[in-house]
Amino acid sequence: MRISQVLDKVDAGDIALPEFQRGYVWTRDQVRGFFQSLYRGYPIGGFLTWSTKAESAETRGGVSGKDGSIHLLLDGQQRVTTLYGVTRGRPPRFFEGNTSTLSGLHFNLQTEAFEFYAPAKMKDNPVWVDVTALCQGGLGSHLLTVTRLAEGDAELQAVYIERLNRITQIKDRTVHIEEVTGEDKTIDVVVEIFNRVNSGGTKLSKGDLALAAICAAWPAARPTMNQALNSWSDAGFEFKLDWLLRNVNAVLTGEAQFSKLADVDVADFKEGLSGTIDSVSYLLNALGGRLGLDHGRVLNGRAAFPVMSRLLHHHGGRFPDAMTRDRLFHWYVHSFLWGRHTGATETALNQDLQALDDGGVDQLIEVLRRWRGGHLGIRPDDFIGSSMGSRFYPLLYLLTRVYGAQDFVSGVPLKDGMLGKLSSLQVHHIFPKARLYEHGCSRAEVNAVANFCFLTQDTNLRIGAKKPAEYLEEVEARVPGALATQWIPMDRELWRVERYPEFLAARRELLASAADSFLKALHDGPSPVELATTSELIPSQRAVTVADTEDEEIPGLRELLSEIADAGLAAPDLDSEVSDPRSGAAITIAAAYWPQGLQEEVGAPVVLAPDTTAEEQTALEAGDYRVFHSTDALRRHIGHLRSEQVSVG
Repeated sequence: MRISQVLDKVDAGDIALPEFQRGYVWTRDQVRGFFQSLYRGYPIGGFLTWSTKAESAETRGGVSGKDGSIHLLLDGQQRVTTLYGVTRGRPPRFFEGNTSTLSGLHFNLQTEAFEFYAPAKMKDNPVWVDVTALCQGGLGSHLLTVTRLAEGDAELQAVYIERLNRITQIKDRTVHIEEVTGEDKTIDVVVEIFNRVNSGGTKLSKGDLALAAICAAWPAARPTMNQALNSWSDAGFEFKLDWLLRNVNAVLTGEAQFSKLADVDVADFKEGLSGTIDSVSYLLNALGGRLGLDHGRVLNGRAAFPVMSRLLHHHGGRFPDAMTRDRLFHWYVHSFLWGRHTGATETALNQDLQALDDGGVDQLIEVLRRWRGGHLGIRPDDFIGSSMGSRFYPLLYLLTRVYGAQDFVSGVPLKDGMLGKLSSLQVHHIFPKARLYEHGCSRAEVNAVANFCFLTQDTNLRIGAKKPAEYLEEVEARVPGALATQWIPMDRELWRVERYPEFLAARRELLASAADSFLKALHDGPSPVELATTSELIPSQRAVTVADTEDEEIPGLRELLSEIADAGLAAPDLDSEVSDPRSGAAITIAAAYWPQGLQEEVGAPVVLAPDTTAEEQTALEAGDYRVFHSTDALRRHIGHLRSEQVSVG
C-alpha cells in the first residue's frame, strides 16, 4: 500500500490507534532521521494492524463512526504519526504528545540535510525549503525558488528539482502492512502482540506495559490519568503518567512493582485511580499549607508519594489527625533529604509500604531511622551543598515559608503567588555573584545553598550587586529584625567578602538549628495547625525564579540547551545533585543532568559536570553515569547519536 493511501485511511478513520497505545514519544531528532531515511530510500519497516469490528473498537481520538471493520495500528504509530504530521501540517486526531515535534521541518537544497526551523540561518534563506509546504503545494510551488537559486545553470536546476521531487514522491512509496485478524485474536492476545512487537523500538517502560493491559479492559484509563496530570500541571506541578500509576499501584496492592496490577480487576482500578487522584491533590494542598512547598520547583521526594497515598487510603483519603500528618511529613522531608528513594526505588518503596502496613507512620519513621544509622537530625555540614539542585534547597524554601521569613524592603512574610507588580519570589544571592567571582570564588562556592535566600523581584532588583556590608546594614536599619528571619549572621565582620567562608559556616549553623527544631516539632507534635486541607487543588500563581543569571557560568550551555530542545530531546535538571544509585549519597552537583537519558527512558543517565574531582569521577562511573566535562564534548556525543540513529517505531 502506498504511504498516501495509509494517510488517507487515517483521515477516513479506517486506520486508528487502540486506546491502550501510549502517546507519541519521538523526538525531533528521530523525526529528522526518519525523513532522511525516506529521502535516501532506506528501508523503514512495515506496519502491523489489528482488524476488528468498528462498532466495538475503542480508539484514541474518539469513535471512528465507520461500519464494518477498522484497522488498529499495533506497530508503526510513531512513523505513521510523523508522516501524517509533517506532510499534512497537523497531527492526526489520535495524536497525544508535543505538536512542536512535528512542525518546522526544513530541507537544505544544497546539502540535502533535514533540520528544524532556526530563524538565524533559515529566515529569508531560499536554500531551506519547508517540507510541509512542499508536500502540500507540490513541486510546482517551488520552481521559481529553484530558478533563482540555480541562476541560469540548467544542470544545477535539474539537480535541485530532482531533490525536491524525491521528497514529494515519498507519499508514493509502498509500505508493507501485516494484519492481525481472526476471532481468536482477543484483546488480551492483541495486547501481548503489541507488547512484543514494540519492545524492540522506542523502549516501553514497565508502566507503559502495565497501562496497555489496563487500557485494553478500560480504554478511558489513560485519558482519565492524563486529565489529572494536566490539572496538576495547571497548578504548577509536573508529574508523569508512570508516577501516577505507581501511586495507584501502591494504593491498590501495597507494593511497588507494576506487575502486581495484573491481579487488579477493572472495577477496583477505577475506584483506586479516583481515590488516588483525590489523595494526591489533598497531599499537594497539605504540603503547601503545612510545609510551604507550593510549586513543583521545590517539591522534592516525589518517589515517596506512593507511601503517603497508601496512608491516606488506609484512612479514607484524609489524615485522621494532625499528629499523623505531621509525623508523616517529618518522614517525608527526611526521606528526600537523605535520598531514601534514589536508585533502587522499588526496593525502598516495598520496604516502606510494608512498614506502613505493619506499624503505621511510627514504623515508617523507625525504618528510615535504622536506614540512616539511627540519626535523623540536621547538622550544619548538611547545608554545604551548592546550587538549586541540592536536596537542601527545598528545605531552605520550606524554612522560609514556615517561619515567615521577611522581605528585605517591605518586611512582609514571603510566600508564593504574592500579588502586585514585581512581587514574585526570586532566589537571591546574599553575597552577589559578581562580587564573589571578583574575589576568585568558584562556581560551587558562589552557588552554595547557604548563600541563598528568597526575596521579591522588586527587592532583588533594588539590591543588585551591592556589597553585602552596605546593603545588609541598610536592611537592618530600615526593617529591624528582617535579617534574623532569613538566618543572616548578625556579626558585621562576616558581611565582608573576604570573610565569605566564615559567613557561610555561621549561616549553616543557624539554618541547621532552625531545620532541626522544625522537623523535631513535626515529629513530637501535636500540631496546633488546622486540618482544613481539601482535595481541590488551588493553582499556583507563580513559581520561584532565579535572579542574577546574566553571566553564563558554563561556556556554551545556553546554546547547547537550545539545540537539545530543538532536537526534541529531554530537558535536563540544571544545577542538580547527582547521587549514588545504590546508597543515595550525593556525589556531585551537575551543571545539567538527564536522569532518564537524553531521550527519556532510553540509554544511561547523562551528566554534564565541568569540575569533578577524581573521586567524584570514579563514583559517577561506578553508578553507570555517562559523564561529560564540557558542552563541546556533549555536543559531539549528541551528534554521534544522530548519525547512528536508526528509524524505528
